[in-house]
Amino acid sequence: MKENPLLHRRDDFKVKTRDIRAVRLLSVLVGLATLYTFYYAQTLLVPAVFSVLVALLLSPLVSRLETVHVPRTISSIVLLMLLVMPFSFLGAELSEPIQRWMKLIPQLSLQVTEHINEISDVFEEVEHKSLEDADKGSKTALETLIENDPRDQSNLTQQSAVEQKLKQSGVEVVASLLTGAPIFLAQLLGSFILILFLIIFGPPLFKVFINDFPIVKNKHRAKLLIKSIQHALSKYIATISLINSGLGIVTAMALAAFGVRDALLWGALVGLLNFVPYVGSVTSLAILCFVGFVQFGITAIAFLPSCIFLLLNIIESQIVTPAVLGNTMRVNPLIIIVWLLLSGWIWGVLGVLLAVPILVCIKLVIEQMEVFPHWLKLIEAKDDD
Repeated sequence: MKENPLLHRRDDFKVKTRDIRAVRLLSVLVGLATLYTFYYAQTLLVPAVFSVLVALLLSPLVSRLETVHVPRTISSIVLLMLLVMPFSFLGAELSEPIQRWMKLIPQLSLQVTEHINEISDVFEEVEHKSLEDADKGSKTALETLIENDPRDQSNLTQQSAVEQKLKQSGVEVVASLLTGAPIFLAQLLGSFILILFLIIFGPPLFKVFINDFPIVKNKHRAKLLIKSIQHALSKYIATISLINSGLGIVTAMALAAFGVRDALLWGALVGLLNFVPYVGSVTSLAILCFVGFVQFGITAIAFLPSCIFLLLNIIESQIVTPAVLGNTMRVNPLIIIVWLLLSGWIWGVLGVLLAVPILVCIKLVIEQMEVFPHWLKLIEAKDDD
């Protein structure tokens, strides 16, 4: 008897379908495992990613100094010290205002509660006055019930409970920041050590990997590719760091010129948050609105700090950054927001700050290696495409 070839085709089709489903399921599992690995290993990976970004920033300078016979060890230490010194000076200058604002957080919580109570009292007085005017000074049974309502005492109890809760939350924020400071300092010290080792001993490892490992077929192209990727990444990191630092400095000078207290602190915060597109600007705007209300009270001039920042941010985001970076920062806004949410879920606040530099680095690597063109097009998607 002859075998029916259609049966073999059906069996092959079933096997291929099972294999495809198994591969897809395995890919999903690997993706989830990778996400949870990033999540649980954040204390290790966040300093490592930060160290790699800084090492990419300093490596071209170290290589240039090596061409004029300056040892990598000496140039790496000197450049890292030059990079750390301004931040050390800035941290020393900002330590006093940071401590002062940390102490003010519980008091400000109570003040906000008091302002809310005052506003509610004003509305209640207006309501009672309108009732009195409507009745021409005669007290109705309804007003008597309102005055003698036992729920008034419960409302006062609830307001006091809210005040205590706000005060407690402010104290908890300060306590969490103080308890997390030693861990942050330890991670920062570890990052500096890792940066030095990456700059000094990283290039020899790359050379051995490219020259001796059989996985690299075209060694000349691999060297050129790594060099172009390193140059593009270091240029981007340096450029965006200078732009954000410039925005912070100009913001601090403008706020100081208009008499805003602790202008250096708010300028540093603005420069740091500007690494987070959209969300960082909105956060800076909200913080400066709050600062204006704290210093000037509930008046029109309280919006002055936020208006100053809004004007400078528009100039930076619409004129300076597009003119300097060009298509390097061409990333779809929805992709940025989703990436920020994912990075914030995995690595918290530090993940949000590092999210966009990491995304742009991935984009530059894909672009330089000329792989995954559909993913590159998705990242850069715009209405005119």
